[in-house]
Amino acid sequence: MGNLLTGLHHVTSFASNPQKNVDFYAGILGLRMVKKTVNFDAPHIYHLYYGDELGQPGTILTFFPYNGIGKGRKGNGQVTVTSFSIPENSLEYWMRRLDKFKISYHKPVQYFSKETSIYFEDNDGMGIELVANNNDNRPGFSYGQIPQEFAVKGFYGVTIGQSNPKATLALLTEEMEHQQILEQENRIRLTTTDKAGSYVDVVTDPGAPRGLGGAGTVHHVAFATPNDATQLDFREKLLQNGILEPTPVLDRQYFHSIYFREPGGVLFEVATNDIGFTIDETEEKLGTELKLPSWEEKNRAAIENGLDPIEVNIEKFRD
Repeated sequence: MGNLLTGLHHVTSFASNPQKNVDFYAGILGLRMVKKTVNFDAPHIYHLYYGDELGQPGTILTFFPYNGIGKGRKGNGQVTVTSFSIPENSLEYWMRRLDKFKISYHKPVQYFSKETSIYFEDNDGMGIELVANNNDNRPGFSYGQIPQEFAVKGFYGVTIGQSNPKATLALLTEEMEHQQILEQENRIRLTTTDKAGSYVDVVTDPGAPRGLGGAGTVHHVAFATPNDATQLDFREKLLQNGILEPTPVLDRQYFHSIYFREPGGVLFEVATNDIGFTIDETEEKLGTELKLPSWEEKNRAAIENGLDPIEVNIEKFRD
């Protein structure tokens, strides 16, 4: 039973101020807001989706921005770093851009003698990496404030922190079709396809604190599956092996999802690739209107009145 999982689908995180979130990810990083909707389980809160031009799986970073939410703590049992892929020759450009907007970053580092990256954090403290590499043929996206030759292409991978990674690694390799391809000190890299958008680095740090949810932390990471049939096959695989208790399939409108918590504590999702964000907006209009699930349309006026207005303002983020 192969090819049930094809890489990363999306990463979902907590944020505080929604406009600051838009400014950072659409303005500074140049990601497209591909969907402006609400948390289906808490419709008084935005759910903002950023990605490439169409929000394709493997590019989608999403946020639940809660005004007034307390800051979280990155640590073991969490996705601690979300890494984006950038062209190989673009690190100098991005360091200049981060300097311009007064965003501090760590000096470039190299993992596995393979790629060079810089680490920084958003206004809530979420860990972000830009990874310069030549292993990504996807086109980048920006609204025009970033030259195309330097634009973010989508995810490179994610980093999971664990105090003891044995059970997490076993799940990824035995049930989730990942292969361990590299190891360096306390970092192990796994992948389904060995290309950008599929890497999972597991870092062992027994002395690190346990992560706590809140602004600046990742709520869950979603892995991609082609369609409903492969999703059900994967769910059955988990059930038959008696390891985890995945949820029933949930309709997230733009994909179908199942969730389960891996042994180290990270919430995993498996989401389908075959629906997408143009189901209720044209390609040209993606992310420009508030989209609600059908069952919340009757409450649109109240929902809109309770949400802070936000806008994608690109002019102040041009080079």
